[in-house]
This record gives sequence, C-alpha cells and structure tokens, in this order.
Amino acid sequence: MVVAGDDALAHRLAAELRGVYGEQVTLVVPPAQRSVRPPIVGRTRATALFDRVSAAVNRASGNGGGGGGSGESGGVRTVETPGSERVLEAVDLTDDVLAHAGVERAAALALVYDDDETNIRAALTARRLNPRIRLVLRLYNRRLGQHIEALLDQASALATAAAAADSTLDGGASNTAGGASGPGASRASGRVEAFDASTTVLSDADTAAPALAATAVAGTSKVVQTDGLMLRAVERPPPGPGEVADPGLCTLALLSATTNDPAGADGSEGSGAQGPQLLPDERAVAAATGRGTVVLENVSYSGPELSSGRGVVPWFGSLLSRRLRWSFAGLVACVVGLAVASVLVTGEPALQATYLTLLDLFAINDPAIGKPLGRQILQLCSGMVGLLLLPVLLAAVLEALGTFRSGSALRKPPRGLSGHVVLLGVGKIGTRVLARLRELRIPVVCVEADPEARGLALARRLRVPVVLGDVTQEGVLEAAKINRAHALLALTSADTTNLEAVLYARTVRPDLRVVLRLYDDDFATAVYRTLRSAHPDALTRSRSVSHLAAPAFAGAMMGRQILGAIPVERRVLLFAAVDVGGHPQLEGRTVGEAFRAGAWRVLALDTAAPGERRAASASAARGPGLVWDLPPTYVLRSEDRVVLAATRRGLAELLGRRPRQRAGA
Repeated sequence: MVVAGDDALAHRLAAELRGVYGEQVTLVVPPAQRSVRPPIVGRTRATALFDRVSAAVNRASGNGGGGGGSGESGGVRTVETPGSERVLEAVDLTDDVLAHAGVERAAALALVYDDDETNIRAALTARRLNPRIRLVLRLYNRRLGQHIEALLDQASALATAAAAADSTLDGGASNTAGGASGPGASRASGRVEAFDASTTVLSDADTAAPALAATAVAGTSKVVQTDGLMLRAVERPPPGPGEVADPGLCTLALLSATTNDPAGADGSEGSGAQGPQLLPDERAVAAATGRGTVVLENVSYSGPELSSGRGVVPWFGSLLSRRLRWSFAGLVACVVGLAVASVLVTGEPALQATYLTLLDLFAINDPAIGKPLGRQILQLCSGMVGLLLLPVLLAAVLEALGTFRSGSALRKPPRGLSGHVVLLGVGKIGTRVLARLRELRIPVVCVEADPEARGLALARRLRVPVVLGDVTQEGVLEAAKINRAHALLALTSADTTNLEAVLYARTVRPDLRVVLRLYDDDFATAVYRTLRSAHPDALTRSRSVSHLAAPAFAGAMMGRQILGAIPVERRVLLFAAVDVGGHPQLEGRTVGEAFRAGAWRVLALDTAAPGERRAASASAARGPGLVWDLPPTYVLRSEDRVVLAATRRGLAELLGRRPRQRAGA
C-alpha cells in the first residue's frame, strides 16, 4: 500500500493500514512532515516502544538516521522504519517519486493531499504507470470527483482488456510453438482480471460532516449519509430499575462503563472490558447493566425539502420586515372598520360604503358638507388613516430597495434568534457541516474571520446569518447570540482557537453543548476530561476529522465500498456494502448465523440488479432496492449484496487479510 499526503490524514491512514490491516505501507510526505508525530493505531501500540528502542539502537550503532536507515536518491529521501512502514520525503509527487515508492508493484495507492489538483495529477500518472492499481483519491469537489472516477476506471478497463488480449495472443503462440501450455496463458489472463483496479473518490469533509453535525444537535443521532441513504443511530442512556431498554432495529454498541462519570474519558480500543463494545450479541446486551447503548433507530431518506419559492406570501415577506407587515395589517383593519361603520351610519350598501371610504382615505372625495354628522366624522377619520398610510408606503419602498441591494450581502443574526447552532469556521469542513445542518432544518449562525472563506458563498445562498470577525476578540460570540444558542461547533483549523472559543463560551453559558475539532489525540483527551469535570451537566465532545475519515479511506484501499463511519466514543463503526460471493463467512449462511459479535452484522439486502448497483441513486435507496427488515432465517446467496456494520478488524477479516508477522518475531 502506498499513501501520499501532506497533512494528518496521511499519517493516520498509514497507521490504520499498518495497525489494523497489517499491510506493508509506503508513506510519501513532504520533508516538513517529519516533525509530525504519527498516530498509533491498533496493534502497533504494543510495538511502539520496541520500534523506538530499535531506532535508538540503530542510531547508536551508526546504522542510519531515521529508523532502519535513510538515503537520498533523485530528490527523494528514504527513511526506513523498523516496522512494516517506509517513509519517503519528497517535495513534489513526480513520476520518479511514484516509481521510487513502488507504485508499479503496489496493490493500492491513496492520494490524500489537501490540494485537489495535486491528487488528480498524481492519479493520472499512477494509472499510466500501473493500470491495475486500486486508486483512492481525496477530492473536495464532488462533481469533478465523479468525472475523474469514471475517467480513471475507463482507462483501467481499456488497459486491462489490452493486457488480457496480449496474454491470450502470447498463450496461443506458445501453444503453437509447443513451448507453454494453454493453462499457463489462462492463468496469466486470469491474473490480469484478478486485480481490483477500481477508483474511489472520497472527501474527508463529507465523511466527517454528518457526525460533527449530529453531535451538536439535541435529539439527532449519529448518521452516515451517501447517495441519499441515511443510517441513523442514537445514543440511549441506561434504563432505570425495572425498565427494559428499547433495542430499536438492532443494538450497534454498548457505551463504556465510564460514560456517565464526569471525570471519565471516552473509551477506546485500549480501555479493556470497561470500554465500548461494538456489535454486541443479545446476551451481552442483556448482561450489561448501567451502560448506555447505541441503537439503529430509523433508516430513512432525509433529503432537503426544497420550497419552490413562489407565491405571494413568501415573496411579500422577503421584501418587507415584520414591523411593516404588521403596519399594513393594521391599516387594512382600519379600512374595514371604517367601511363597516359607514354602512351602519349611512345605510348604504357595503360595496358603495367601501368605495366612499377609499376615496376619503386617498383624499379624492368631495367634502361631506351638508351631510349628516356621522358621515362627516367618518370622512375625517378616513383622512387621518390616509395620513398614516403615506409614511408606511414610503418605508416599504425604501426597505424593498434595501432588500434588493443587500440580496448578495451576508445576513446578520436576527434579534429574537434562540436555540440555534453557532458554527465557527466555514472552510472545507465547516462548509459541509453547514450544508448538513441546513438539510436537517436547524438554525445556524456562522462565525468566520476570513471574508474570502469558501463557505461564505453557501451561507449567502442559504440566507444563513454570518458574523465576520475573529472569534478570539471580545464581542464576536455575543454578536452570534451565544447566550441563547443551543450548541457550539468549533471547526477552525487551529486547535488553540477552538479551545479558546469553547472556554469563553462556557463562561457565558456553562450548560452549552460544545463540539471541538482537535487534531492531537492526547491533547483532545486532556481537554475533554477537563471540560467534562468542570461542566458535568453539559455535553462536551472532541472530534478529529482525520480520525473520522481514516477508516473510510482505509476500507476503500482494501477494495470495499465504505458508506461511512459512526464514532462510538473514541472507536469507529464502519458501514460498508459487500458482495456475498467469495466470502465464506457470509455465503450460504442465514443472517443470524452470519452475525459475528464484535466483528460484523448484516443490516440490509440490496435487491437491485448487479449491473445497476454501482449506478444506484438516491431513489433506489428510498425504494425497493434496499430491504432492511431481513429475517434471521434468510439465507445469503452468492449473488446477493448486503449492507453491513463492521469493526475495523472485522472488515479486515472479511477481506481475507491477516496481519503480517514482524521480521524476527
């Protein structure tokens, strides 16, 4: 496996492939990334100390600098590590760098640079060097990603077909000459077809946004959404004495025993029996007392209900403020009252009385000289109402002109806003989270220091209030109505900025629900534990985008369609679409027999035709394409395709890969 990137996602993805799947990894990073401490995932925790000691011994004995050895060739610096990871340092991802990384022999290549153009250029080069390699690209532009995926898949199919044709011709020539036999050529052809040369385009922002948005919303569950398909999970507190917990459709996880402890930290893979248990069986759920659960409560499509924007009332309301609308309503009520009074006083028909009242209102009727006293009083009242109408009409004209002029401007938070979510930072991650919150019909106020941030265009189009200013400056959070907000999402790229904003917000409102985006796991754990101890009655969550996105990228590199990931404390539960054929753990077994506690669980069956599964759209996810209420006695066939929930190690076992033994072990 080859991983190339320039930020934390590259290091975390490499650690995921090495620690969970036991793969040999070559990591390509810029020279500056040497200072970034790679995360430790899975079984590599147990060997981390051994690796450090081995590296120290090698340096002491003069065997090289950065681990097992280092060297520089053609502008590429190689840093050998004691484990199954090799690090290359290169400024640009050129043809020579890809060749030096072994792309021609690699099974998969992940391009996770922050720049889309760099990933596309490297993907085209890698496809030319090795048409059979599996590609995983990190692209923020969704539409461009679809076109690039189709282009690279087409190039791979053409190259594979040409290679198969060449192998067939070579086999025929060998048979004619009496050299090699047909089965050898057949094996060569079969070897070409055995490669999974698929291209998968993912976005770390799209993978992490649903979980970040769901964490900040009360009553909203953790969700995974892709192509209109939504998997919705909800955390439920432990049942009281004599109560029975509702398992929903199925129980996905048992929360750690320290969840309700204010000083406790989120459980992880190293928490032991007290940590979270993913995909427990019925006996484990029944035996767990005092533990919360994560259950699959509902599976439905929740796309945005777009309004047509037509009609008199929405158009009128967009032009005039609430005060002006009430003023017009009062004037209309006065006109109706005067018309009724005219009918009662003069005895004229209702239509005639209304007509005379309007003439008096606009001062174009003859004076009521010689008329009864009641008629004269009504004419004077109509004139007074007409005088009140003039400033209201002028204010309406000026406000409508201002609305047209400020149609492209950013909205300010309205005065009576409350119960909203304050979103700090509308960069790549913040933009996706903003779109997700608006799909859920949740009021949002954005705070951004950069007036050229990419998410401001979306906020302007969605008419979302925005406060421009540095969140660390006094008065910025107050302008976003933080004292009446329901939750705070701190998603800027600076950990210190997010932490400062959360600490200040908690001084304004101690019970505020906060979600932080923090990169360093140790720092995030310390912050989470401290905030939870200081504010036990408020919800605090720390989330790392690379931590949420890495399992999906790793699963795609292993050749499976990952629908998304749901964080369970500091562990991750994956949702994937898997073909039953070729997996003895699933094929020929019932749904109940295929369930393996702590590893995987079948959730749904895809009944679409095999040729239509890849092109399935959102309508297929809502229609009869997916069957969620599978009976436990249903026998899985080889042609079936299922949606399952799996742990990272469970997915690795389904892939048929075992951790490689360390050298000298």
